[in-house]
Amino acid sequence: MSELAVRAEKSDAADELAGLRERFVLDEAVYLDGNSLGALPAAVPGRLDDVVRRQWGSLRIRSWDESGWWTAPERIGDRIAPLVGAAAGQIVVGDSTSVNVFKALVGAVRLAGEGRDEILVDATTFPTDGYIAESAARMTGCALRPVAPGEVADALGPRTAAVLLNHVDYRTGRLHDLPSLTAAIHAAGALAVWDLCHSAGALPVGLDAHGVDLAVGCTYKYLNGGPGSPAYLYVRRDLQDRFDSPLPGWNSHAEPFGMRTAYEPAAGAVRGRVGTPDILSMLALEAALEVWDGVSVEAVRAKSLALTDFFLECVEAYVPEGVVESLTPAAHAERGSQVALRCRDAGAVMKRLVERGVVGDFRSPDILRFGFTPLYVGFADVERAARVLAETVG
Repeated sequence: MSELAVRAEKSDAADELAGLRERFVLDEAVYLDGNSLGALPAAVPGRLDDVVRRQWGSLRIRSWDESGWWTAPERIGDRIAPLVGAAAGQIVVGDSTSVNVFKALVGAVRLAGEGRDEILVDATTFPTDGYIAESAARMTGCALRPVAPGEVADALGPRTAAVLLNHVDYRTGRLHDLPSLTAAIHAAGALAVWDLCHSAGALPVGLDAHGVDLAVGCTYKYLNGGPGSPAYLYVRRDLQDRFDSPLPGWNSHAEPFGMRTAYEPAAGAVRGRVGTPDILSMLALEAALEVWDGVSVEAVRAKSLALTDFFLECVEAYVPEGVVESLTPAAHAERGSQVALRCRDAGAVMKRLVERGVVGDFRSPDILRFGFTPLYVGFADVERAARVLAETVG
């Protein structure tokens, strides 16, 4: 056994989070793609069986009240809130990330008020965020300026209404400085909208502590909610009474069953709702979030950094020099919970890795992405992944 394998064994034995792996349905593969789709929490199948057979099958329409279906978007939002550093009553679950980005960005421009007619968008963003920002700019009569996160402070001005940024770059795993960027945006009189898809459930976010205005995120990555599980929208409490959603639906009406022709928004985070909640996926997410019971996000972050440090060390030790190049920052303050390696023929390499039981993913044209979910990834997994990578590319 190599020295690195021995260290991995000792680290797993000392890992306070190691027992959480039993809360998931896993096999012998090393699953390093939780930054795309989290593993299945073991409690979900039984919960869904109850939702389908009893709540829907037996109670039917009564479940909107008796099973708590109607209040699920806010109830589940309150379960997500501690994972992103938010107090209760500020997060509503529902719709997709893209839809929530649209709500948040248009809502932010409307909150910014007269004289502010420019939106800044992360130039390195996931494509959908860019598409949505372009549409939101057209709808609100704003100019759209793509700007690298590091250049936002210099790009802000008196015309800036809102800034849409990703907390973690989906390609490289770079963690952007949410506190300082939010402060700079506020100093310019604009609103900060953050996409938390690659950070929620992997590291502390601190939405309330840093005064973030609006935020969105998906739940199928580090929150393990399942494929296509509903996203969420955060609206800071003091902004809620002025938040003007561009998608006013009957579910966000002050009297949803009044069936009035005139729209009157509900109070609080509820005004972020639109239409009827997707109950099956919503309640699967609720069950999935139970894996977080008793788990500290700070402990998850500490293990995440230890795992990614160890992976980079193993890659350096095992993989021949010059074959791969890390695009992920070495500094902890700039790293999310993934490692991106540039590699020749990366698509073919990842296919061979998956065939050998190491599951990551490929991003065009030449990036191998490995996501580290500390709830179920261990140090022996990391050592094995690096060793198999070396054998594959060597």
